[in-house]
Amino acid sequence: MGIIFTKLWRLFNHQEHKVIIVGLDNAGKTTILYQFSMNEVVHTSPTIGSNVEEIVVKNTHFLMWDIGGQESLRSSWNTYYTNTEFVIVVVDSTDRERISVTREELYRMLAHEDLKKAGLLVFANKQDVKGCMTVAEISQSLQLTSVKDHQWHIQACCALTGEGLCQGLEWMMSRLRLLCKESNRKDAEELVDGAHVELSKALHGGTLQYCLTA
Repeated sequence: MGIIFTKLWRLFNHQEHKVIIVGLDNAGKTTILYQFSMNEVVHTSPTIGSNVEEIVVKNTHFLMWDIGGQESLRSSWNTYYTNTEFVIVVVDSTDRERISVTREELYRMLAHEDLKKAGLLVFANKQDVKGCMTVAEISQSLQLTSVKDHQWHIQACCALTGEGLCQGLEWMMSRLRLLCKESNRKDAEELVDGAHVELSKALHGGTLQYCLTA
């Protein structure tokens, strides 16, 4: 009966969802992380390594890893990919010169085996700056419509004010609700199938007959 109990546990257990926040240096990743965790702007310096915070939204727990974006650190991003459910890519909407670099890093990530099931949220940050790239421009530059194997969403935001961040979180929440329904339906079907198997074993082994006649 161990398999059945495992399925029941999965049906009702509240798990923690791993999120990685990546992007080039100075994109606003750490500012966004601490807007999520503290709802305020904190003074940040370039991240060497990573920062991690647990974010709780409507009883849903996210473990968010903010990973340094300097060129020398990007080759180590893949050490954080295991068990990642969402990738948040933060784009500096004022950095037109390096948008192609962001695109290259994005597609390198999405091709990684450990991220094949991860959802993609792109934050177009610094939308408060005059002359910045629009969401449509960034989407086109990143060729997001070519992303077929991952669910994705692009959201305009301003990390300093927090504008747009809640909408990004809500997209992740909606994805989790959908995945939870699909997973629970599958687990429920497997639970019923497992119960039938155990019942069949009991019938053939005479266990039920013994219990009924004892």
